[in-house]
Amino acid sequence: MNNSETSTVTEFVLLRFPGSQEMQIFLFSLFFGVYLFTMMGNGSIVCAVRWDQRLHTPMYILLGNFAFLEIWYISSTVPSMLANIFSETKTISFAGCFLQFYFFTSLGTTETYLLCVMAYDRYLAVCRPLHYPTIMTLQLCYLLMFLCWLFGFLSYSVPTVQLSHLSFCGPNIIDHFMCDMDPLMSLSCAPAPITEIVFYILSSLIIILTLLYILGSYTLLLIAVLKVPSAAGQRKAFSTCGSHLTVVCLFFVGLLAMYVSPTSENPAELQKIITLFYSVVTPFLNPLIYSLRNKEMKAALKKVLR
Repeated sequence: MNNSETSTVTEFVLLRFPGSQEMQIFLFSLFFGVYLFTMMGNGSIVCAVRWDQRLHTPMYILLGNFAFLEIWYISSTVPSMLANIFSETKTISFAGCFLQFYFFTSLGTTETYLLCVMAYDRYLAVCRPLHYPTIMTLQLCYLLMFLCWLFGFLSYSVPTVQLSHLSFCGPNIIDHFMCDMDPLMSLSCAPAPITEIVFYILSSLIIILTLLYILGSYTLLLIAVLKVPSAAGQRKAFSTCGSHLTVVCLFFVGLLAMYVSPTSENPAELQKIITLFYSVVTPFLNPLIYSLRNKEMKAALKKVLR
């Protein structure tokens, strides 16, 4: 295939959710409301951690960084999805499509790494409380956050470049609300099994290994909590760690369904719903989960809102 044939596609068409004009208005209102709440909720957590001196501890600094990440994560898809609902052409440029794919996967990967660090922080706090202040210093906390972002954005840099160099000579219609691996691979003119295998092996390793690490950390934590003689101490530990585990379950269920189990045979609408679950619903629920289950965070958020 010559170069002229491989460069015919200069833009992609992203299909919106099916439905009448009234349904499109409803979906726009729904997603716009979810996006605003997510930005305000996570933004409030970032401000609370930044302004309240009592929250300048590793656990809350990690939580503030996590909320900051969620703002960017949902912003990588929802604004373009909202613009696409009422767009006549519903197109996204070739470069824009792969930039969206890169930032979406990189931010999602950063989130898996950051959840591991948060699990490690809780493990130290509960299982090694006497050594916690000397191990989890602010310097180590900031270093771990930096490494999460660094490796999060490095992990999919090569697969994204490989994917962008595939042959796309038409059609250019993506039956999804964003640019993702499966829809893009299906539009490639020439088979690229190596690129596809590398992507899914990398995705499976990242998702499964980080999930196993998190579950292992919380298993050790649970064993330690059950040994605490004080019922009040047990409730406090369960309350703090329960919110973390809730976020982990919500986020990883969608990732496992989308990137570890085979999805190429699933209907396009099901893939859209799964993607919405971990890319929109999870960032939307995080402020509620963390603020409602944490007294210190609730107090700090009240001060911010006043």
